[in-house]
Amino acid sequence: MKKIFLLLTLLLWSFSYLFSQEKELTLNIFHTTDIHGNFFPFDFMNNRENRGGLARVSTFIAEKRATIGRDNFLLMEGGDLLQGQPCVYYYNFIDTTSIHLGASTLNYIGYDISVMGNHDIETGHSVYDRWVDNCTFPVLGANILKTDGEPYLPPYAMFQRGGMKVAVLGMITEAIPAWLPENLWTGLRFANIEETARKWIPIIKEKENPDVVIALIHSGVKSSSLTGFDENVGMKIAQNVPGLDAVFCGHDHSLFCEKVVNCVGDSVLVIDPANSGNHICDVTVRVKKAGEKVIEKTLKGDLVDISSLEPDAAYMEQFSKSFETIKNYVNAEIGEFTNAISARESFFGPSDFIDLLHTLQLKVADAEISLVAPLSQSTYIGAGKIYMRDMFNLYRYENLLYTMNLTGKEIKDALEYCYGIWTNQMTSPDDHLLLIQKNTRNDRYNFINPSFGFDSAAGLLYTVDVTKPVGEKVTVASMADGTPFLLDKTYRVAVNSYQGSGGAGILTEGAGISREELDRRIVKSTDKDLRYYLAEEIKKQQIVHPQPLNQWRFIPEEWVKQASERDYKLMFGNY
Repeated sequence: MKKIFLLLTLLLWSFSYLFSQEKELTLNIFHTTDIHGNFFPFDFMNNRENRGGLARVSTFIAEKRATIGRDNFLLMEGGDLLQGQPCVYYYNFIDTTSIHLGASTLNYIGYDISVMGNHDIETGHSVYDRWVDNCTFPVLGANILKTDGEPYLPPYAMFQRGGMKVAVLGMITEAIPAWLPENLWTGLRFANIEETARKWIPIIKEKENPDVVIALIHSGVKSSSLTGFDENVGMKIAQNVPGLDAVFCGHDHSLFCEKVVNCVGDSVLVIDPANSGNHICDVTVRVKKAGEKVIEKTLKGDLVDISSLEPDAAYMEQFSKSFETIKNYVNAEIGEFTNAISARESFFGPSDFIDLLHTLQLKVADAEISLVAPLSQSTYIGAGKIYMRDMFNLYRYENLLYTMNLTGKEIKDALEYCYGIWTNQMTSPDDHLLLIQKNTRNDRYNFINPSFGFDSAAGLLYTVDVTKPVGEKVTVASMADGTPFLLDKTYRVAVNSYQGSGGAGILTEGAGISREELDRRIVKSTDKDLRYYLAEEIKKQQIVHPQPLNQWRFIPEEWVKQASERDYKLMFGNY
């Protein structure tokens, strides 16, 4: 009896001791993603003030630092920082010796961790390697692998914050090869996110014994695949991979905050603050521990709108010289347009906007045929003086220009694919010309498919019969100079590096060329992006008269005329 009494006393004492050691801990995790060069509350492309941006993130974080203390929060960045506004382009390719502005701004605000995005990879090794080196915090990439299979960047990082051990596993969308030429990621490959998470989470748990495990991914929420790659997997890994407490997403520019139940019955928070620093994720983690054991854990996510906060005056002062340098760069006059151009016209037939790009591509690539799609639906550049900032509206991305060998049949099949995702099959003049649907949030209509796949061609004379089904719309009469267009002949074709690498599926799904074969079709590539050559050509000409080449047209013309007027109003309002 005495032994039993002593044992019970010892157990009661143990329980009492553990109970007395219980502690409740709180941590805030903040997250931005897809900033796209919005370092300042200013739109350098359109020469006007802008919402969101890192200057407002700095305001928000400075306030949180003062109220909850630096040791009680974690600040994360989700990728796609190095492409977008001209200020990031300037430090990518013009000033290549200073500390990168994309690093110095994040360092100043006090970010703890980041992950690579696809548009960061798009800048090329010299840019993103320099940026990573300039950052004073770890940039993760568990599924960015070297040729020997080892991670190119740290796979995860550990933090001791709010009394908790927090593990952050960082990964990027595996679909990089679907968009970017290999010369931008030489010596690397991109593993599947779900497989990578399944590998690393057990390692992290065994080695680090964390209280909280989160995935910081540059991949969207809702599962989607892209020509053989898992592009967006946020919800998928939250549901399928055990051991995660939260998945912080990006890439898809969509606000999202929900909890899901995973495969073992645990609750996982999935959250995404969209883009440009208009919102920030604020996730509150509450953990109850008995000794070193977690006995209770809850996560609550909020999406905080910071788009209208007052920009941080100290931040603006810190980077005032950079701000003025970039303004001077984008405000440099480079030439003059005799007439205004608009991207909207390019969806309804030949346009001065697209054909300006065609003309440049044919010249720079020394090509017989050019393929171009609009990269924006609403870009407008007025007549008169043209400034460097206008080039960022005229051409949105840092694509190189390829000259590729394609057969006549491959070119026609590519065009059939493009017009197949672009135009409706009309059965009467009352039908839509375009493949559009009503936006549930307003009275406007939107394209069903992304417009960056709506290629037209220059160098050919052809018609597009919108009464025909997909695959039978395009009839090529001849080359633009009147010589025959032959399906079995090989032509030199100018195409941007995104599409030349398989982006938008134009050459893979459309022309039926494998990704491996695409590399062998490249005759040459520019060493600078298309925007550079546009600016140089305008500087040479000084006075530019943009005009349609009128080398193709929709038929039947009477039906198209009526439908075009209706669809334009549905999408954009009156002319």
